[in-house]
Amino acid sequence: MHGSLPTIGAEPRREAGRPWRLPLILRLALRELRGGVRGFAVFLACIALGVAAIAGVASLSRSLTEGLGREGRRILGGDVTFGLIHREASPQERAFLEARGALSVVAFTRAMAVAGDKGAALVELKAVGPDYPVLGDLATDPPLPRADLFAARDGTYGAVADPALLARLGLTTGDRLSIGAAQIVLRAALVGEPDKIANGIGFGPRLLVSTEALRASGLVQPGSLNRWVYRLQLPDASDAKVEAVMAEARSALPDAGWEVRSRLNADPRFSRSVERFTQFLTLVGLTALMVGGVGVANAVRAFVDRKRPSIATLKSLGAPGGQVVALYLTQVMLIAGLGIAVGLAVGAVLPFALQAAFGAVLPLPLDPRLAPGELLVAAAYGVLTALAFAIGPLGRAHDIAVSGLFRDAVDPDRRRPRTRYLAILGAALAGLVALALTTAFDRGVALIFIAAAGLAFGLLRLVGTGLMALARRLPRPQRPAPRLALANLHRPGALTPSIVLSLGLGITLLVTLSVIDANITRTLTRSLPARAPSLFFLDIPSRDAAAFDQFLGAAAPQGKIERVPMMRGRITALNGVPAGQIKAAEDAAWVLDGDRGITYAEDLPEGSRITQGAWWTPAQAATPLVSFDDQLGRSLGLKVGDTVTVNVLGRSLTVAIANLRHVEWRSLGINFVMVFSPGTFRGAPHADLATLTLPEGPDAGIEARILRDAALRFPSVSSVRVKDALDAVNDLVGKLVLAIRGASAVALVASLFVLAGALAAGHRARLYDAVVLKTLGATRARLLAAYTIEYGALGLATALFGLGAGTLAGWVIVTRVMRLDFVPDLAGAVLAAVLAVVVAVGLGLAGTWRILGQKPASYLRNL
Repeated sequence: MHGSLPTIGAEPRREAGRPWRLPLILRLALRELRGGVRGFAVFLACIALGVAAIAGVASLSRSLTEGLGREGRRILGGDVTFGLIHREASPQERAFLEARGALSVVAFTRAMAVAGDKGAALVELKAVGPDYPVLGDLATDPPLPRADLFAARDGTYGAVADPALLARLGLTTGDRLSIGAAQIVLRAALVGEPDKIANGIGFGPRLLVSTEALRASGLVQPGSLNRWVYRLQLPDASDAKVEAVMAEARSALPDAGWEVRSRLNADPRFSRSVERFTQFLTLVGLTALMVGGVGVANAVRAFVDRKRPSIATLKSLGAPGGQVVALYLTQVMLIAGLGIAVGLAVGAVLPFALQAAFGAVLPLPLDPRLAPGELLVAAAYGVLTALAFAIGPLGRAHDIAVSGLFRDAVDPDRRRPRTRYLAILGAALAGLVALALTTAFDRGVALIFIAAAGLAFGLLRLVGTGLMALARRLPRPQRPAPRLALANLHRPGALTPSIVLSLGLGITLLVTLSVIDANITRTLTRSLPARAPSLFFLDIPSRDAAAFDQFLGAAAPQGKIERVPMMRGRITALNGVPAGQIKAAEDAAWVLDGDRGITYAEDLPEGSRITQGAWWTPAQAATPLVSFDDQLGRSLGLKVGDTVTVNVLGRSLTVAIANLRHVEWRSLGINFVMVFSPGTFRGAPHADLATLTLPEGPDAGIEARILRDAALRFPSVSSVRVKDALDAVNDLVGKLVLAIRGASAVALVASLFVLAGALAAGHRARLYDAVVLKTLGATRARLLAAYTIEYGALGLATALFGLGAGTLAGWVIVTRVMRLDFVPDLAGAVLAAVLAVVVAVGLGLAGTWRILGQKPASYLRNL
């Protein structure tokens, strides 16, 4: 044999004419992987689960956004819409719109539907023209031509009702009811309307009638809360033309005060909600991935433990430490690539699966498609997470001598990895932070998440280290089982840090969700109804205000009646800056989006207190002034003396801020973001808003009687039972909480995977201990008792940390994000923590049961 064999540490030179070969490190890595990925099940599950969550959320969001964009014209009912409150378009405004395309009109209002002896109910009334729907299809049961659905016959107008209204009043098709002065016959039940999303969420069931029926009802009065939407179809529907028409409308009719939308963004508020919820779900997925990272670290640590003989052999043959680390890092990243591929496949398929399974019943338009950019981001999350959590355990093998590798089982080397590996770790973590911030809808929320995640990892690491230090210093018990359990908590290779980290993250998340859920439920079901009015009454004509007060006084002699004038206005500028150019904070942007309820008052409204400036004097009340909510004012950068321009009834008014006031919104009393001085709207047409608070609290029988009598005597007045409104909000919040729980279950599953992986990672050490102890005479019952004490102590300490950290996180979210009162309610949190401890002990004992059943002889031969 001529020449010499190349050393492990050197890459052989490729001779001319020989085929190109893979690099040595990659060849060795692939060769070792021929035996499969045994021991990496938890690793793969953690990476795949986290990546699938992020990729699935991103793909679903993109599909939903594309669906809204594709169906924007149908959802909106045209290419551009112009909405007005209180009034219809003037002849000049209507002529401007008709000159630019085909125009259709839809009107919205709230009204009381009275069905004789069957009672009355608040409905969301939608009045449509004869061409409705211009785009899409109106689905009814039974299916009838549009002319038959809404046509007037013998003075009675046709209508289509939401099945919820039919069920509430016990009605069927063919029954009659009255809306104001109009007589209505129900000709069909509503199955689906193409523009449902653009209509928004209402507090009553939908009732569709013709615009002629709306006018006959007498509900169209000066100052009444009617919303008229003019839908324009352009002959040239290009994006540029849509933008041009919107710009022309703003320029030609600057004081119209209408809300303009285009098919390019059919519902900006809904789109923002999708973006916010997408970010939340993405952060949940990232939480699952970060929790899974602990499982990655555990799996890699166990992998290095299994590879000690191979590492020792490579080093004894001359392989440098860097090459050894590179070899096994390559293997780990190849396995991570497999998990990432699985996760990407699941995430990419999710929108298609949802469309196939539920496409016919989904309330939102979904346009399933592959989202390469979003999938690439999810893959980047997976790669960076795997690298960040794997490099530490792998890097530690660089400087350990061959003899140290064999001795590491009983005397672990505690030195830190080399600087190069710490630099790689830092770069991976920096990449994760940069990716989270770059892709975040709200960078503030992303920063809070990053800080909270870093704090949680750091604190749990301290808890694990502290438990080991405490166990090391405690006096040794005399009984064998507690003595062995105490030793297991701090011995070399103890599972304490891994179990505390994986279990602590899961318990903290469970407790946080439980605390948030308890406070939301308490706020909606306990605090509010006790303080809130029983009934709200809208659209009380000014001429009937005194008579309506007398009616309420007679119906509830001891009740508290409040009544104020109410109009709708749209903020068009702040300090002369157009509202569209103001970059408002997320918690205040809604004030500039759409119309707001406004009022005027001589005295400071109940439930308010001045925080800046002073309330107007009787002399000042004759001049145009406004009082602004202080919290929103701070978010918008407003102070006393600044100006607000509001468009009301087609007129733009610029007024100075006289004061800022704090409003107690949770009382549900009458209050407004903006309260004007009486002189601002002197002589302007308006309707009144009133509340009735019953002396003994809510009473379903009295409320039902007042609702029925008010609908009969004052048909133009809309009555809202506060309990019904709260139930609607409670139902909406309940669905949201359920969605949050479902999404967070991904992170909890990851925590269970990690916990199982941590226990599996200690399998070799546990097997060694069990064999030696059983040889020395220990019984299975005694070992089982020792392990029960060990896992129970770890679970109890971690549960106490999770209770504290989860309660603190819940307090921050409830008080700072949701702006609700916080009351500690730990019943559910304690139950969650106890269940987590039971699961930890159960998994730990399940993992050790098989170990305790092993025969010592076969293992002693190999020692």
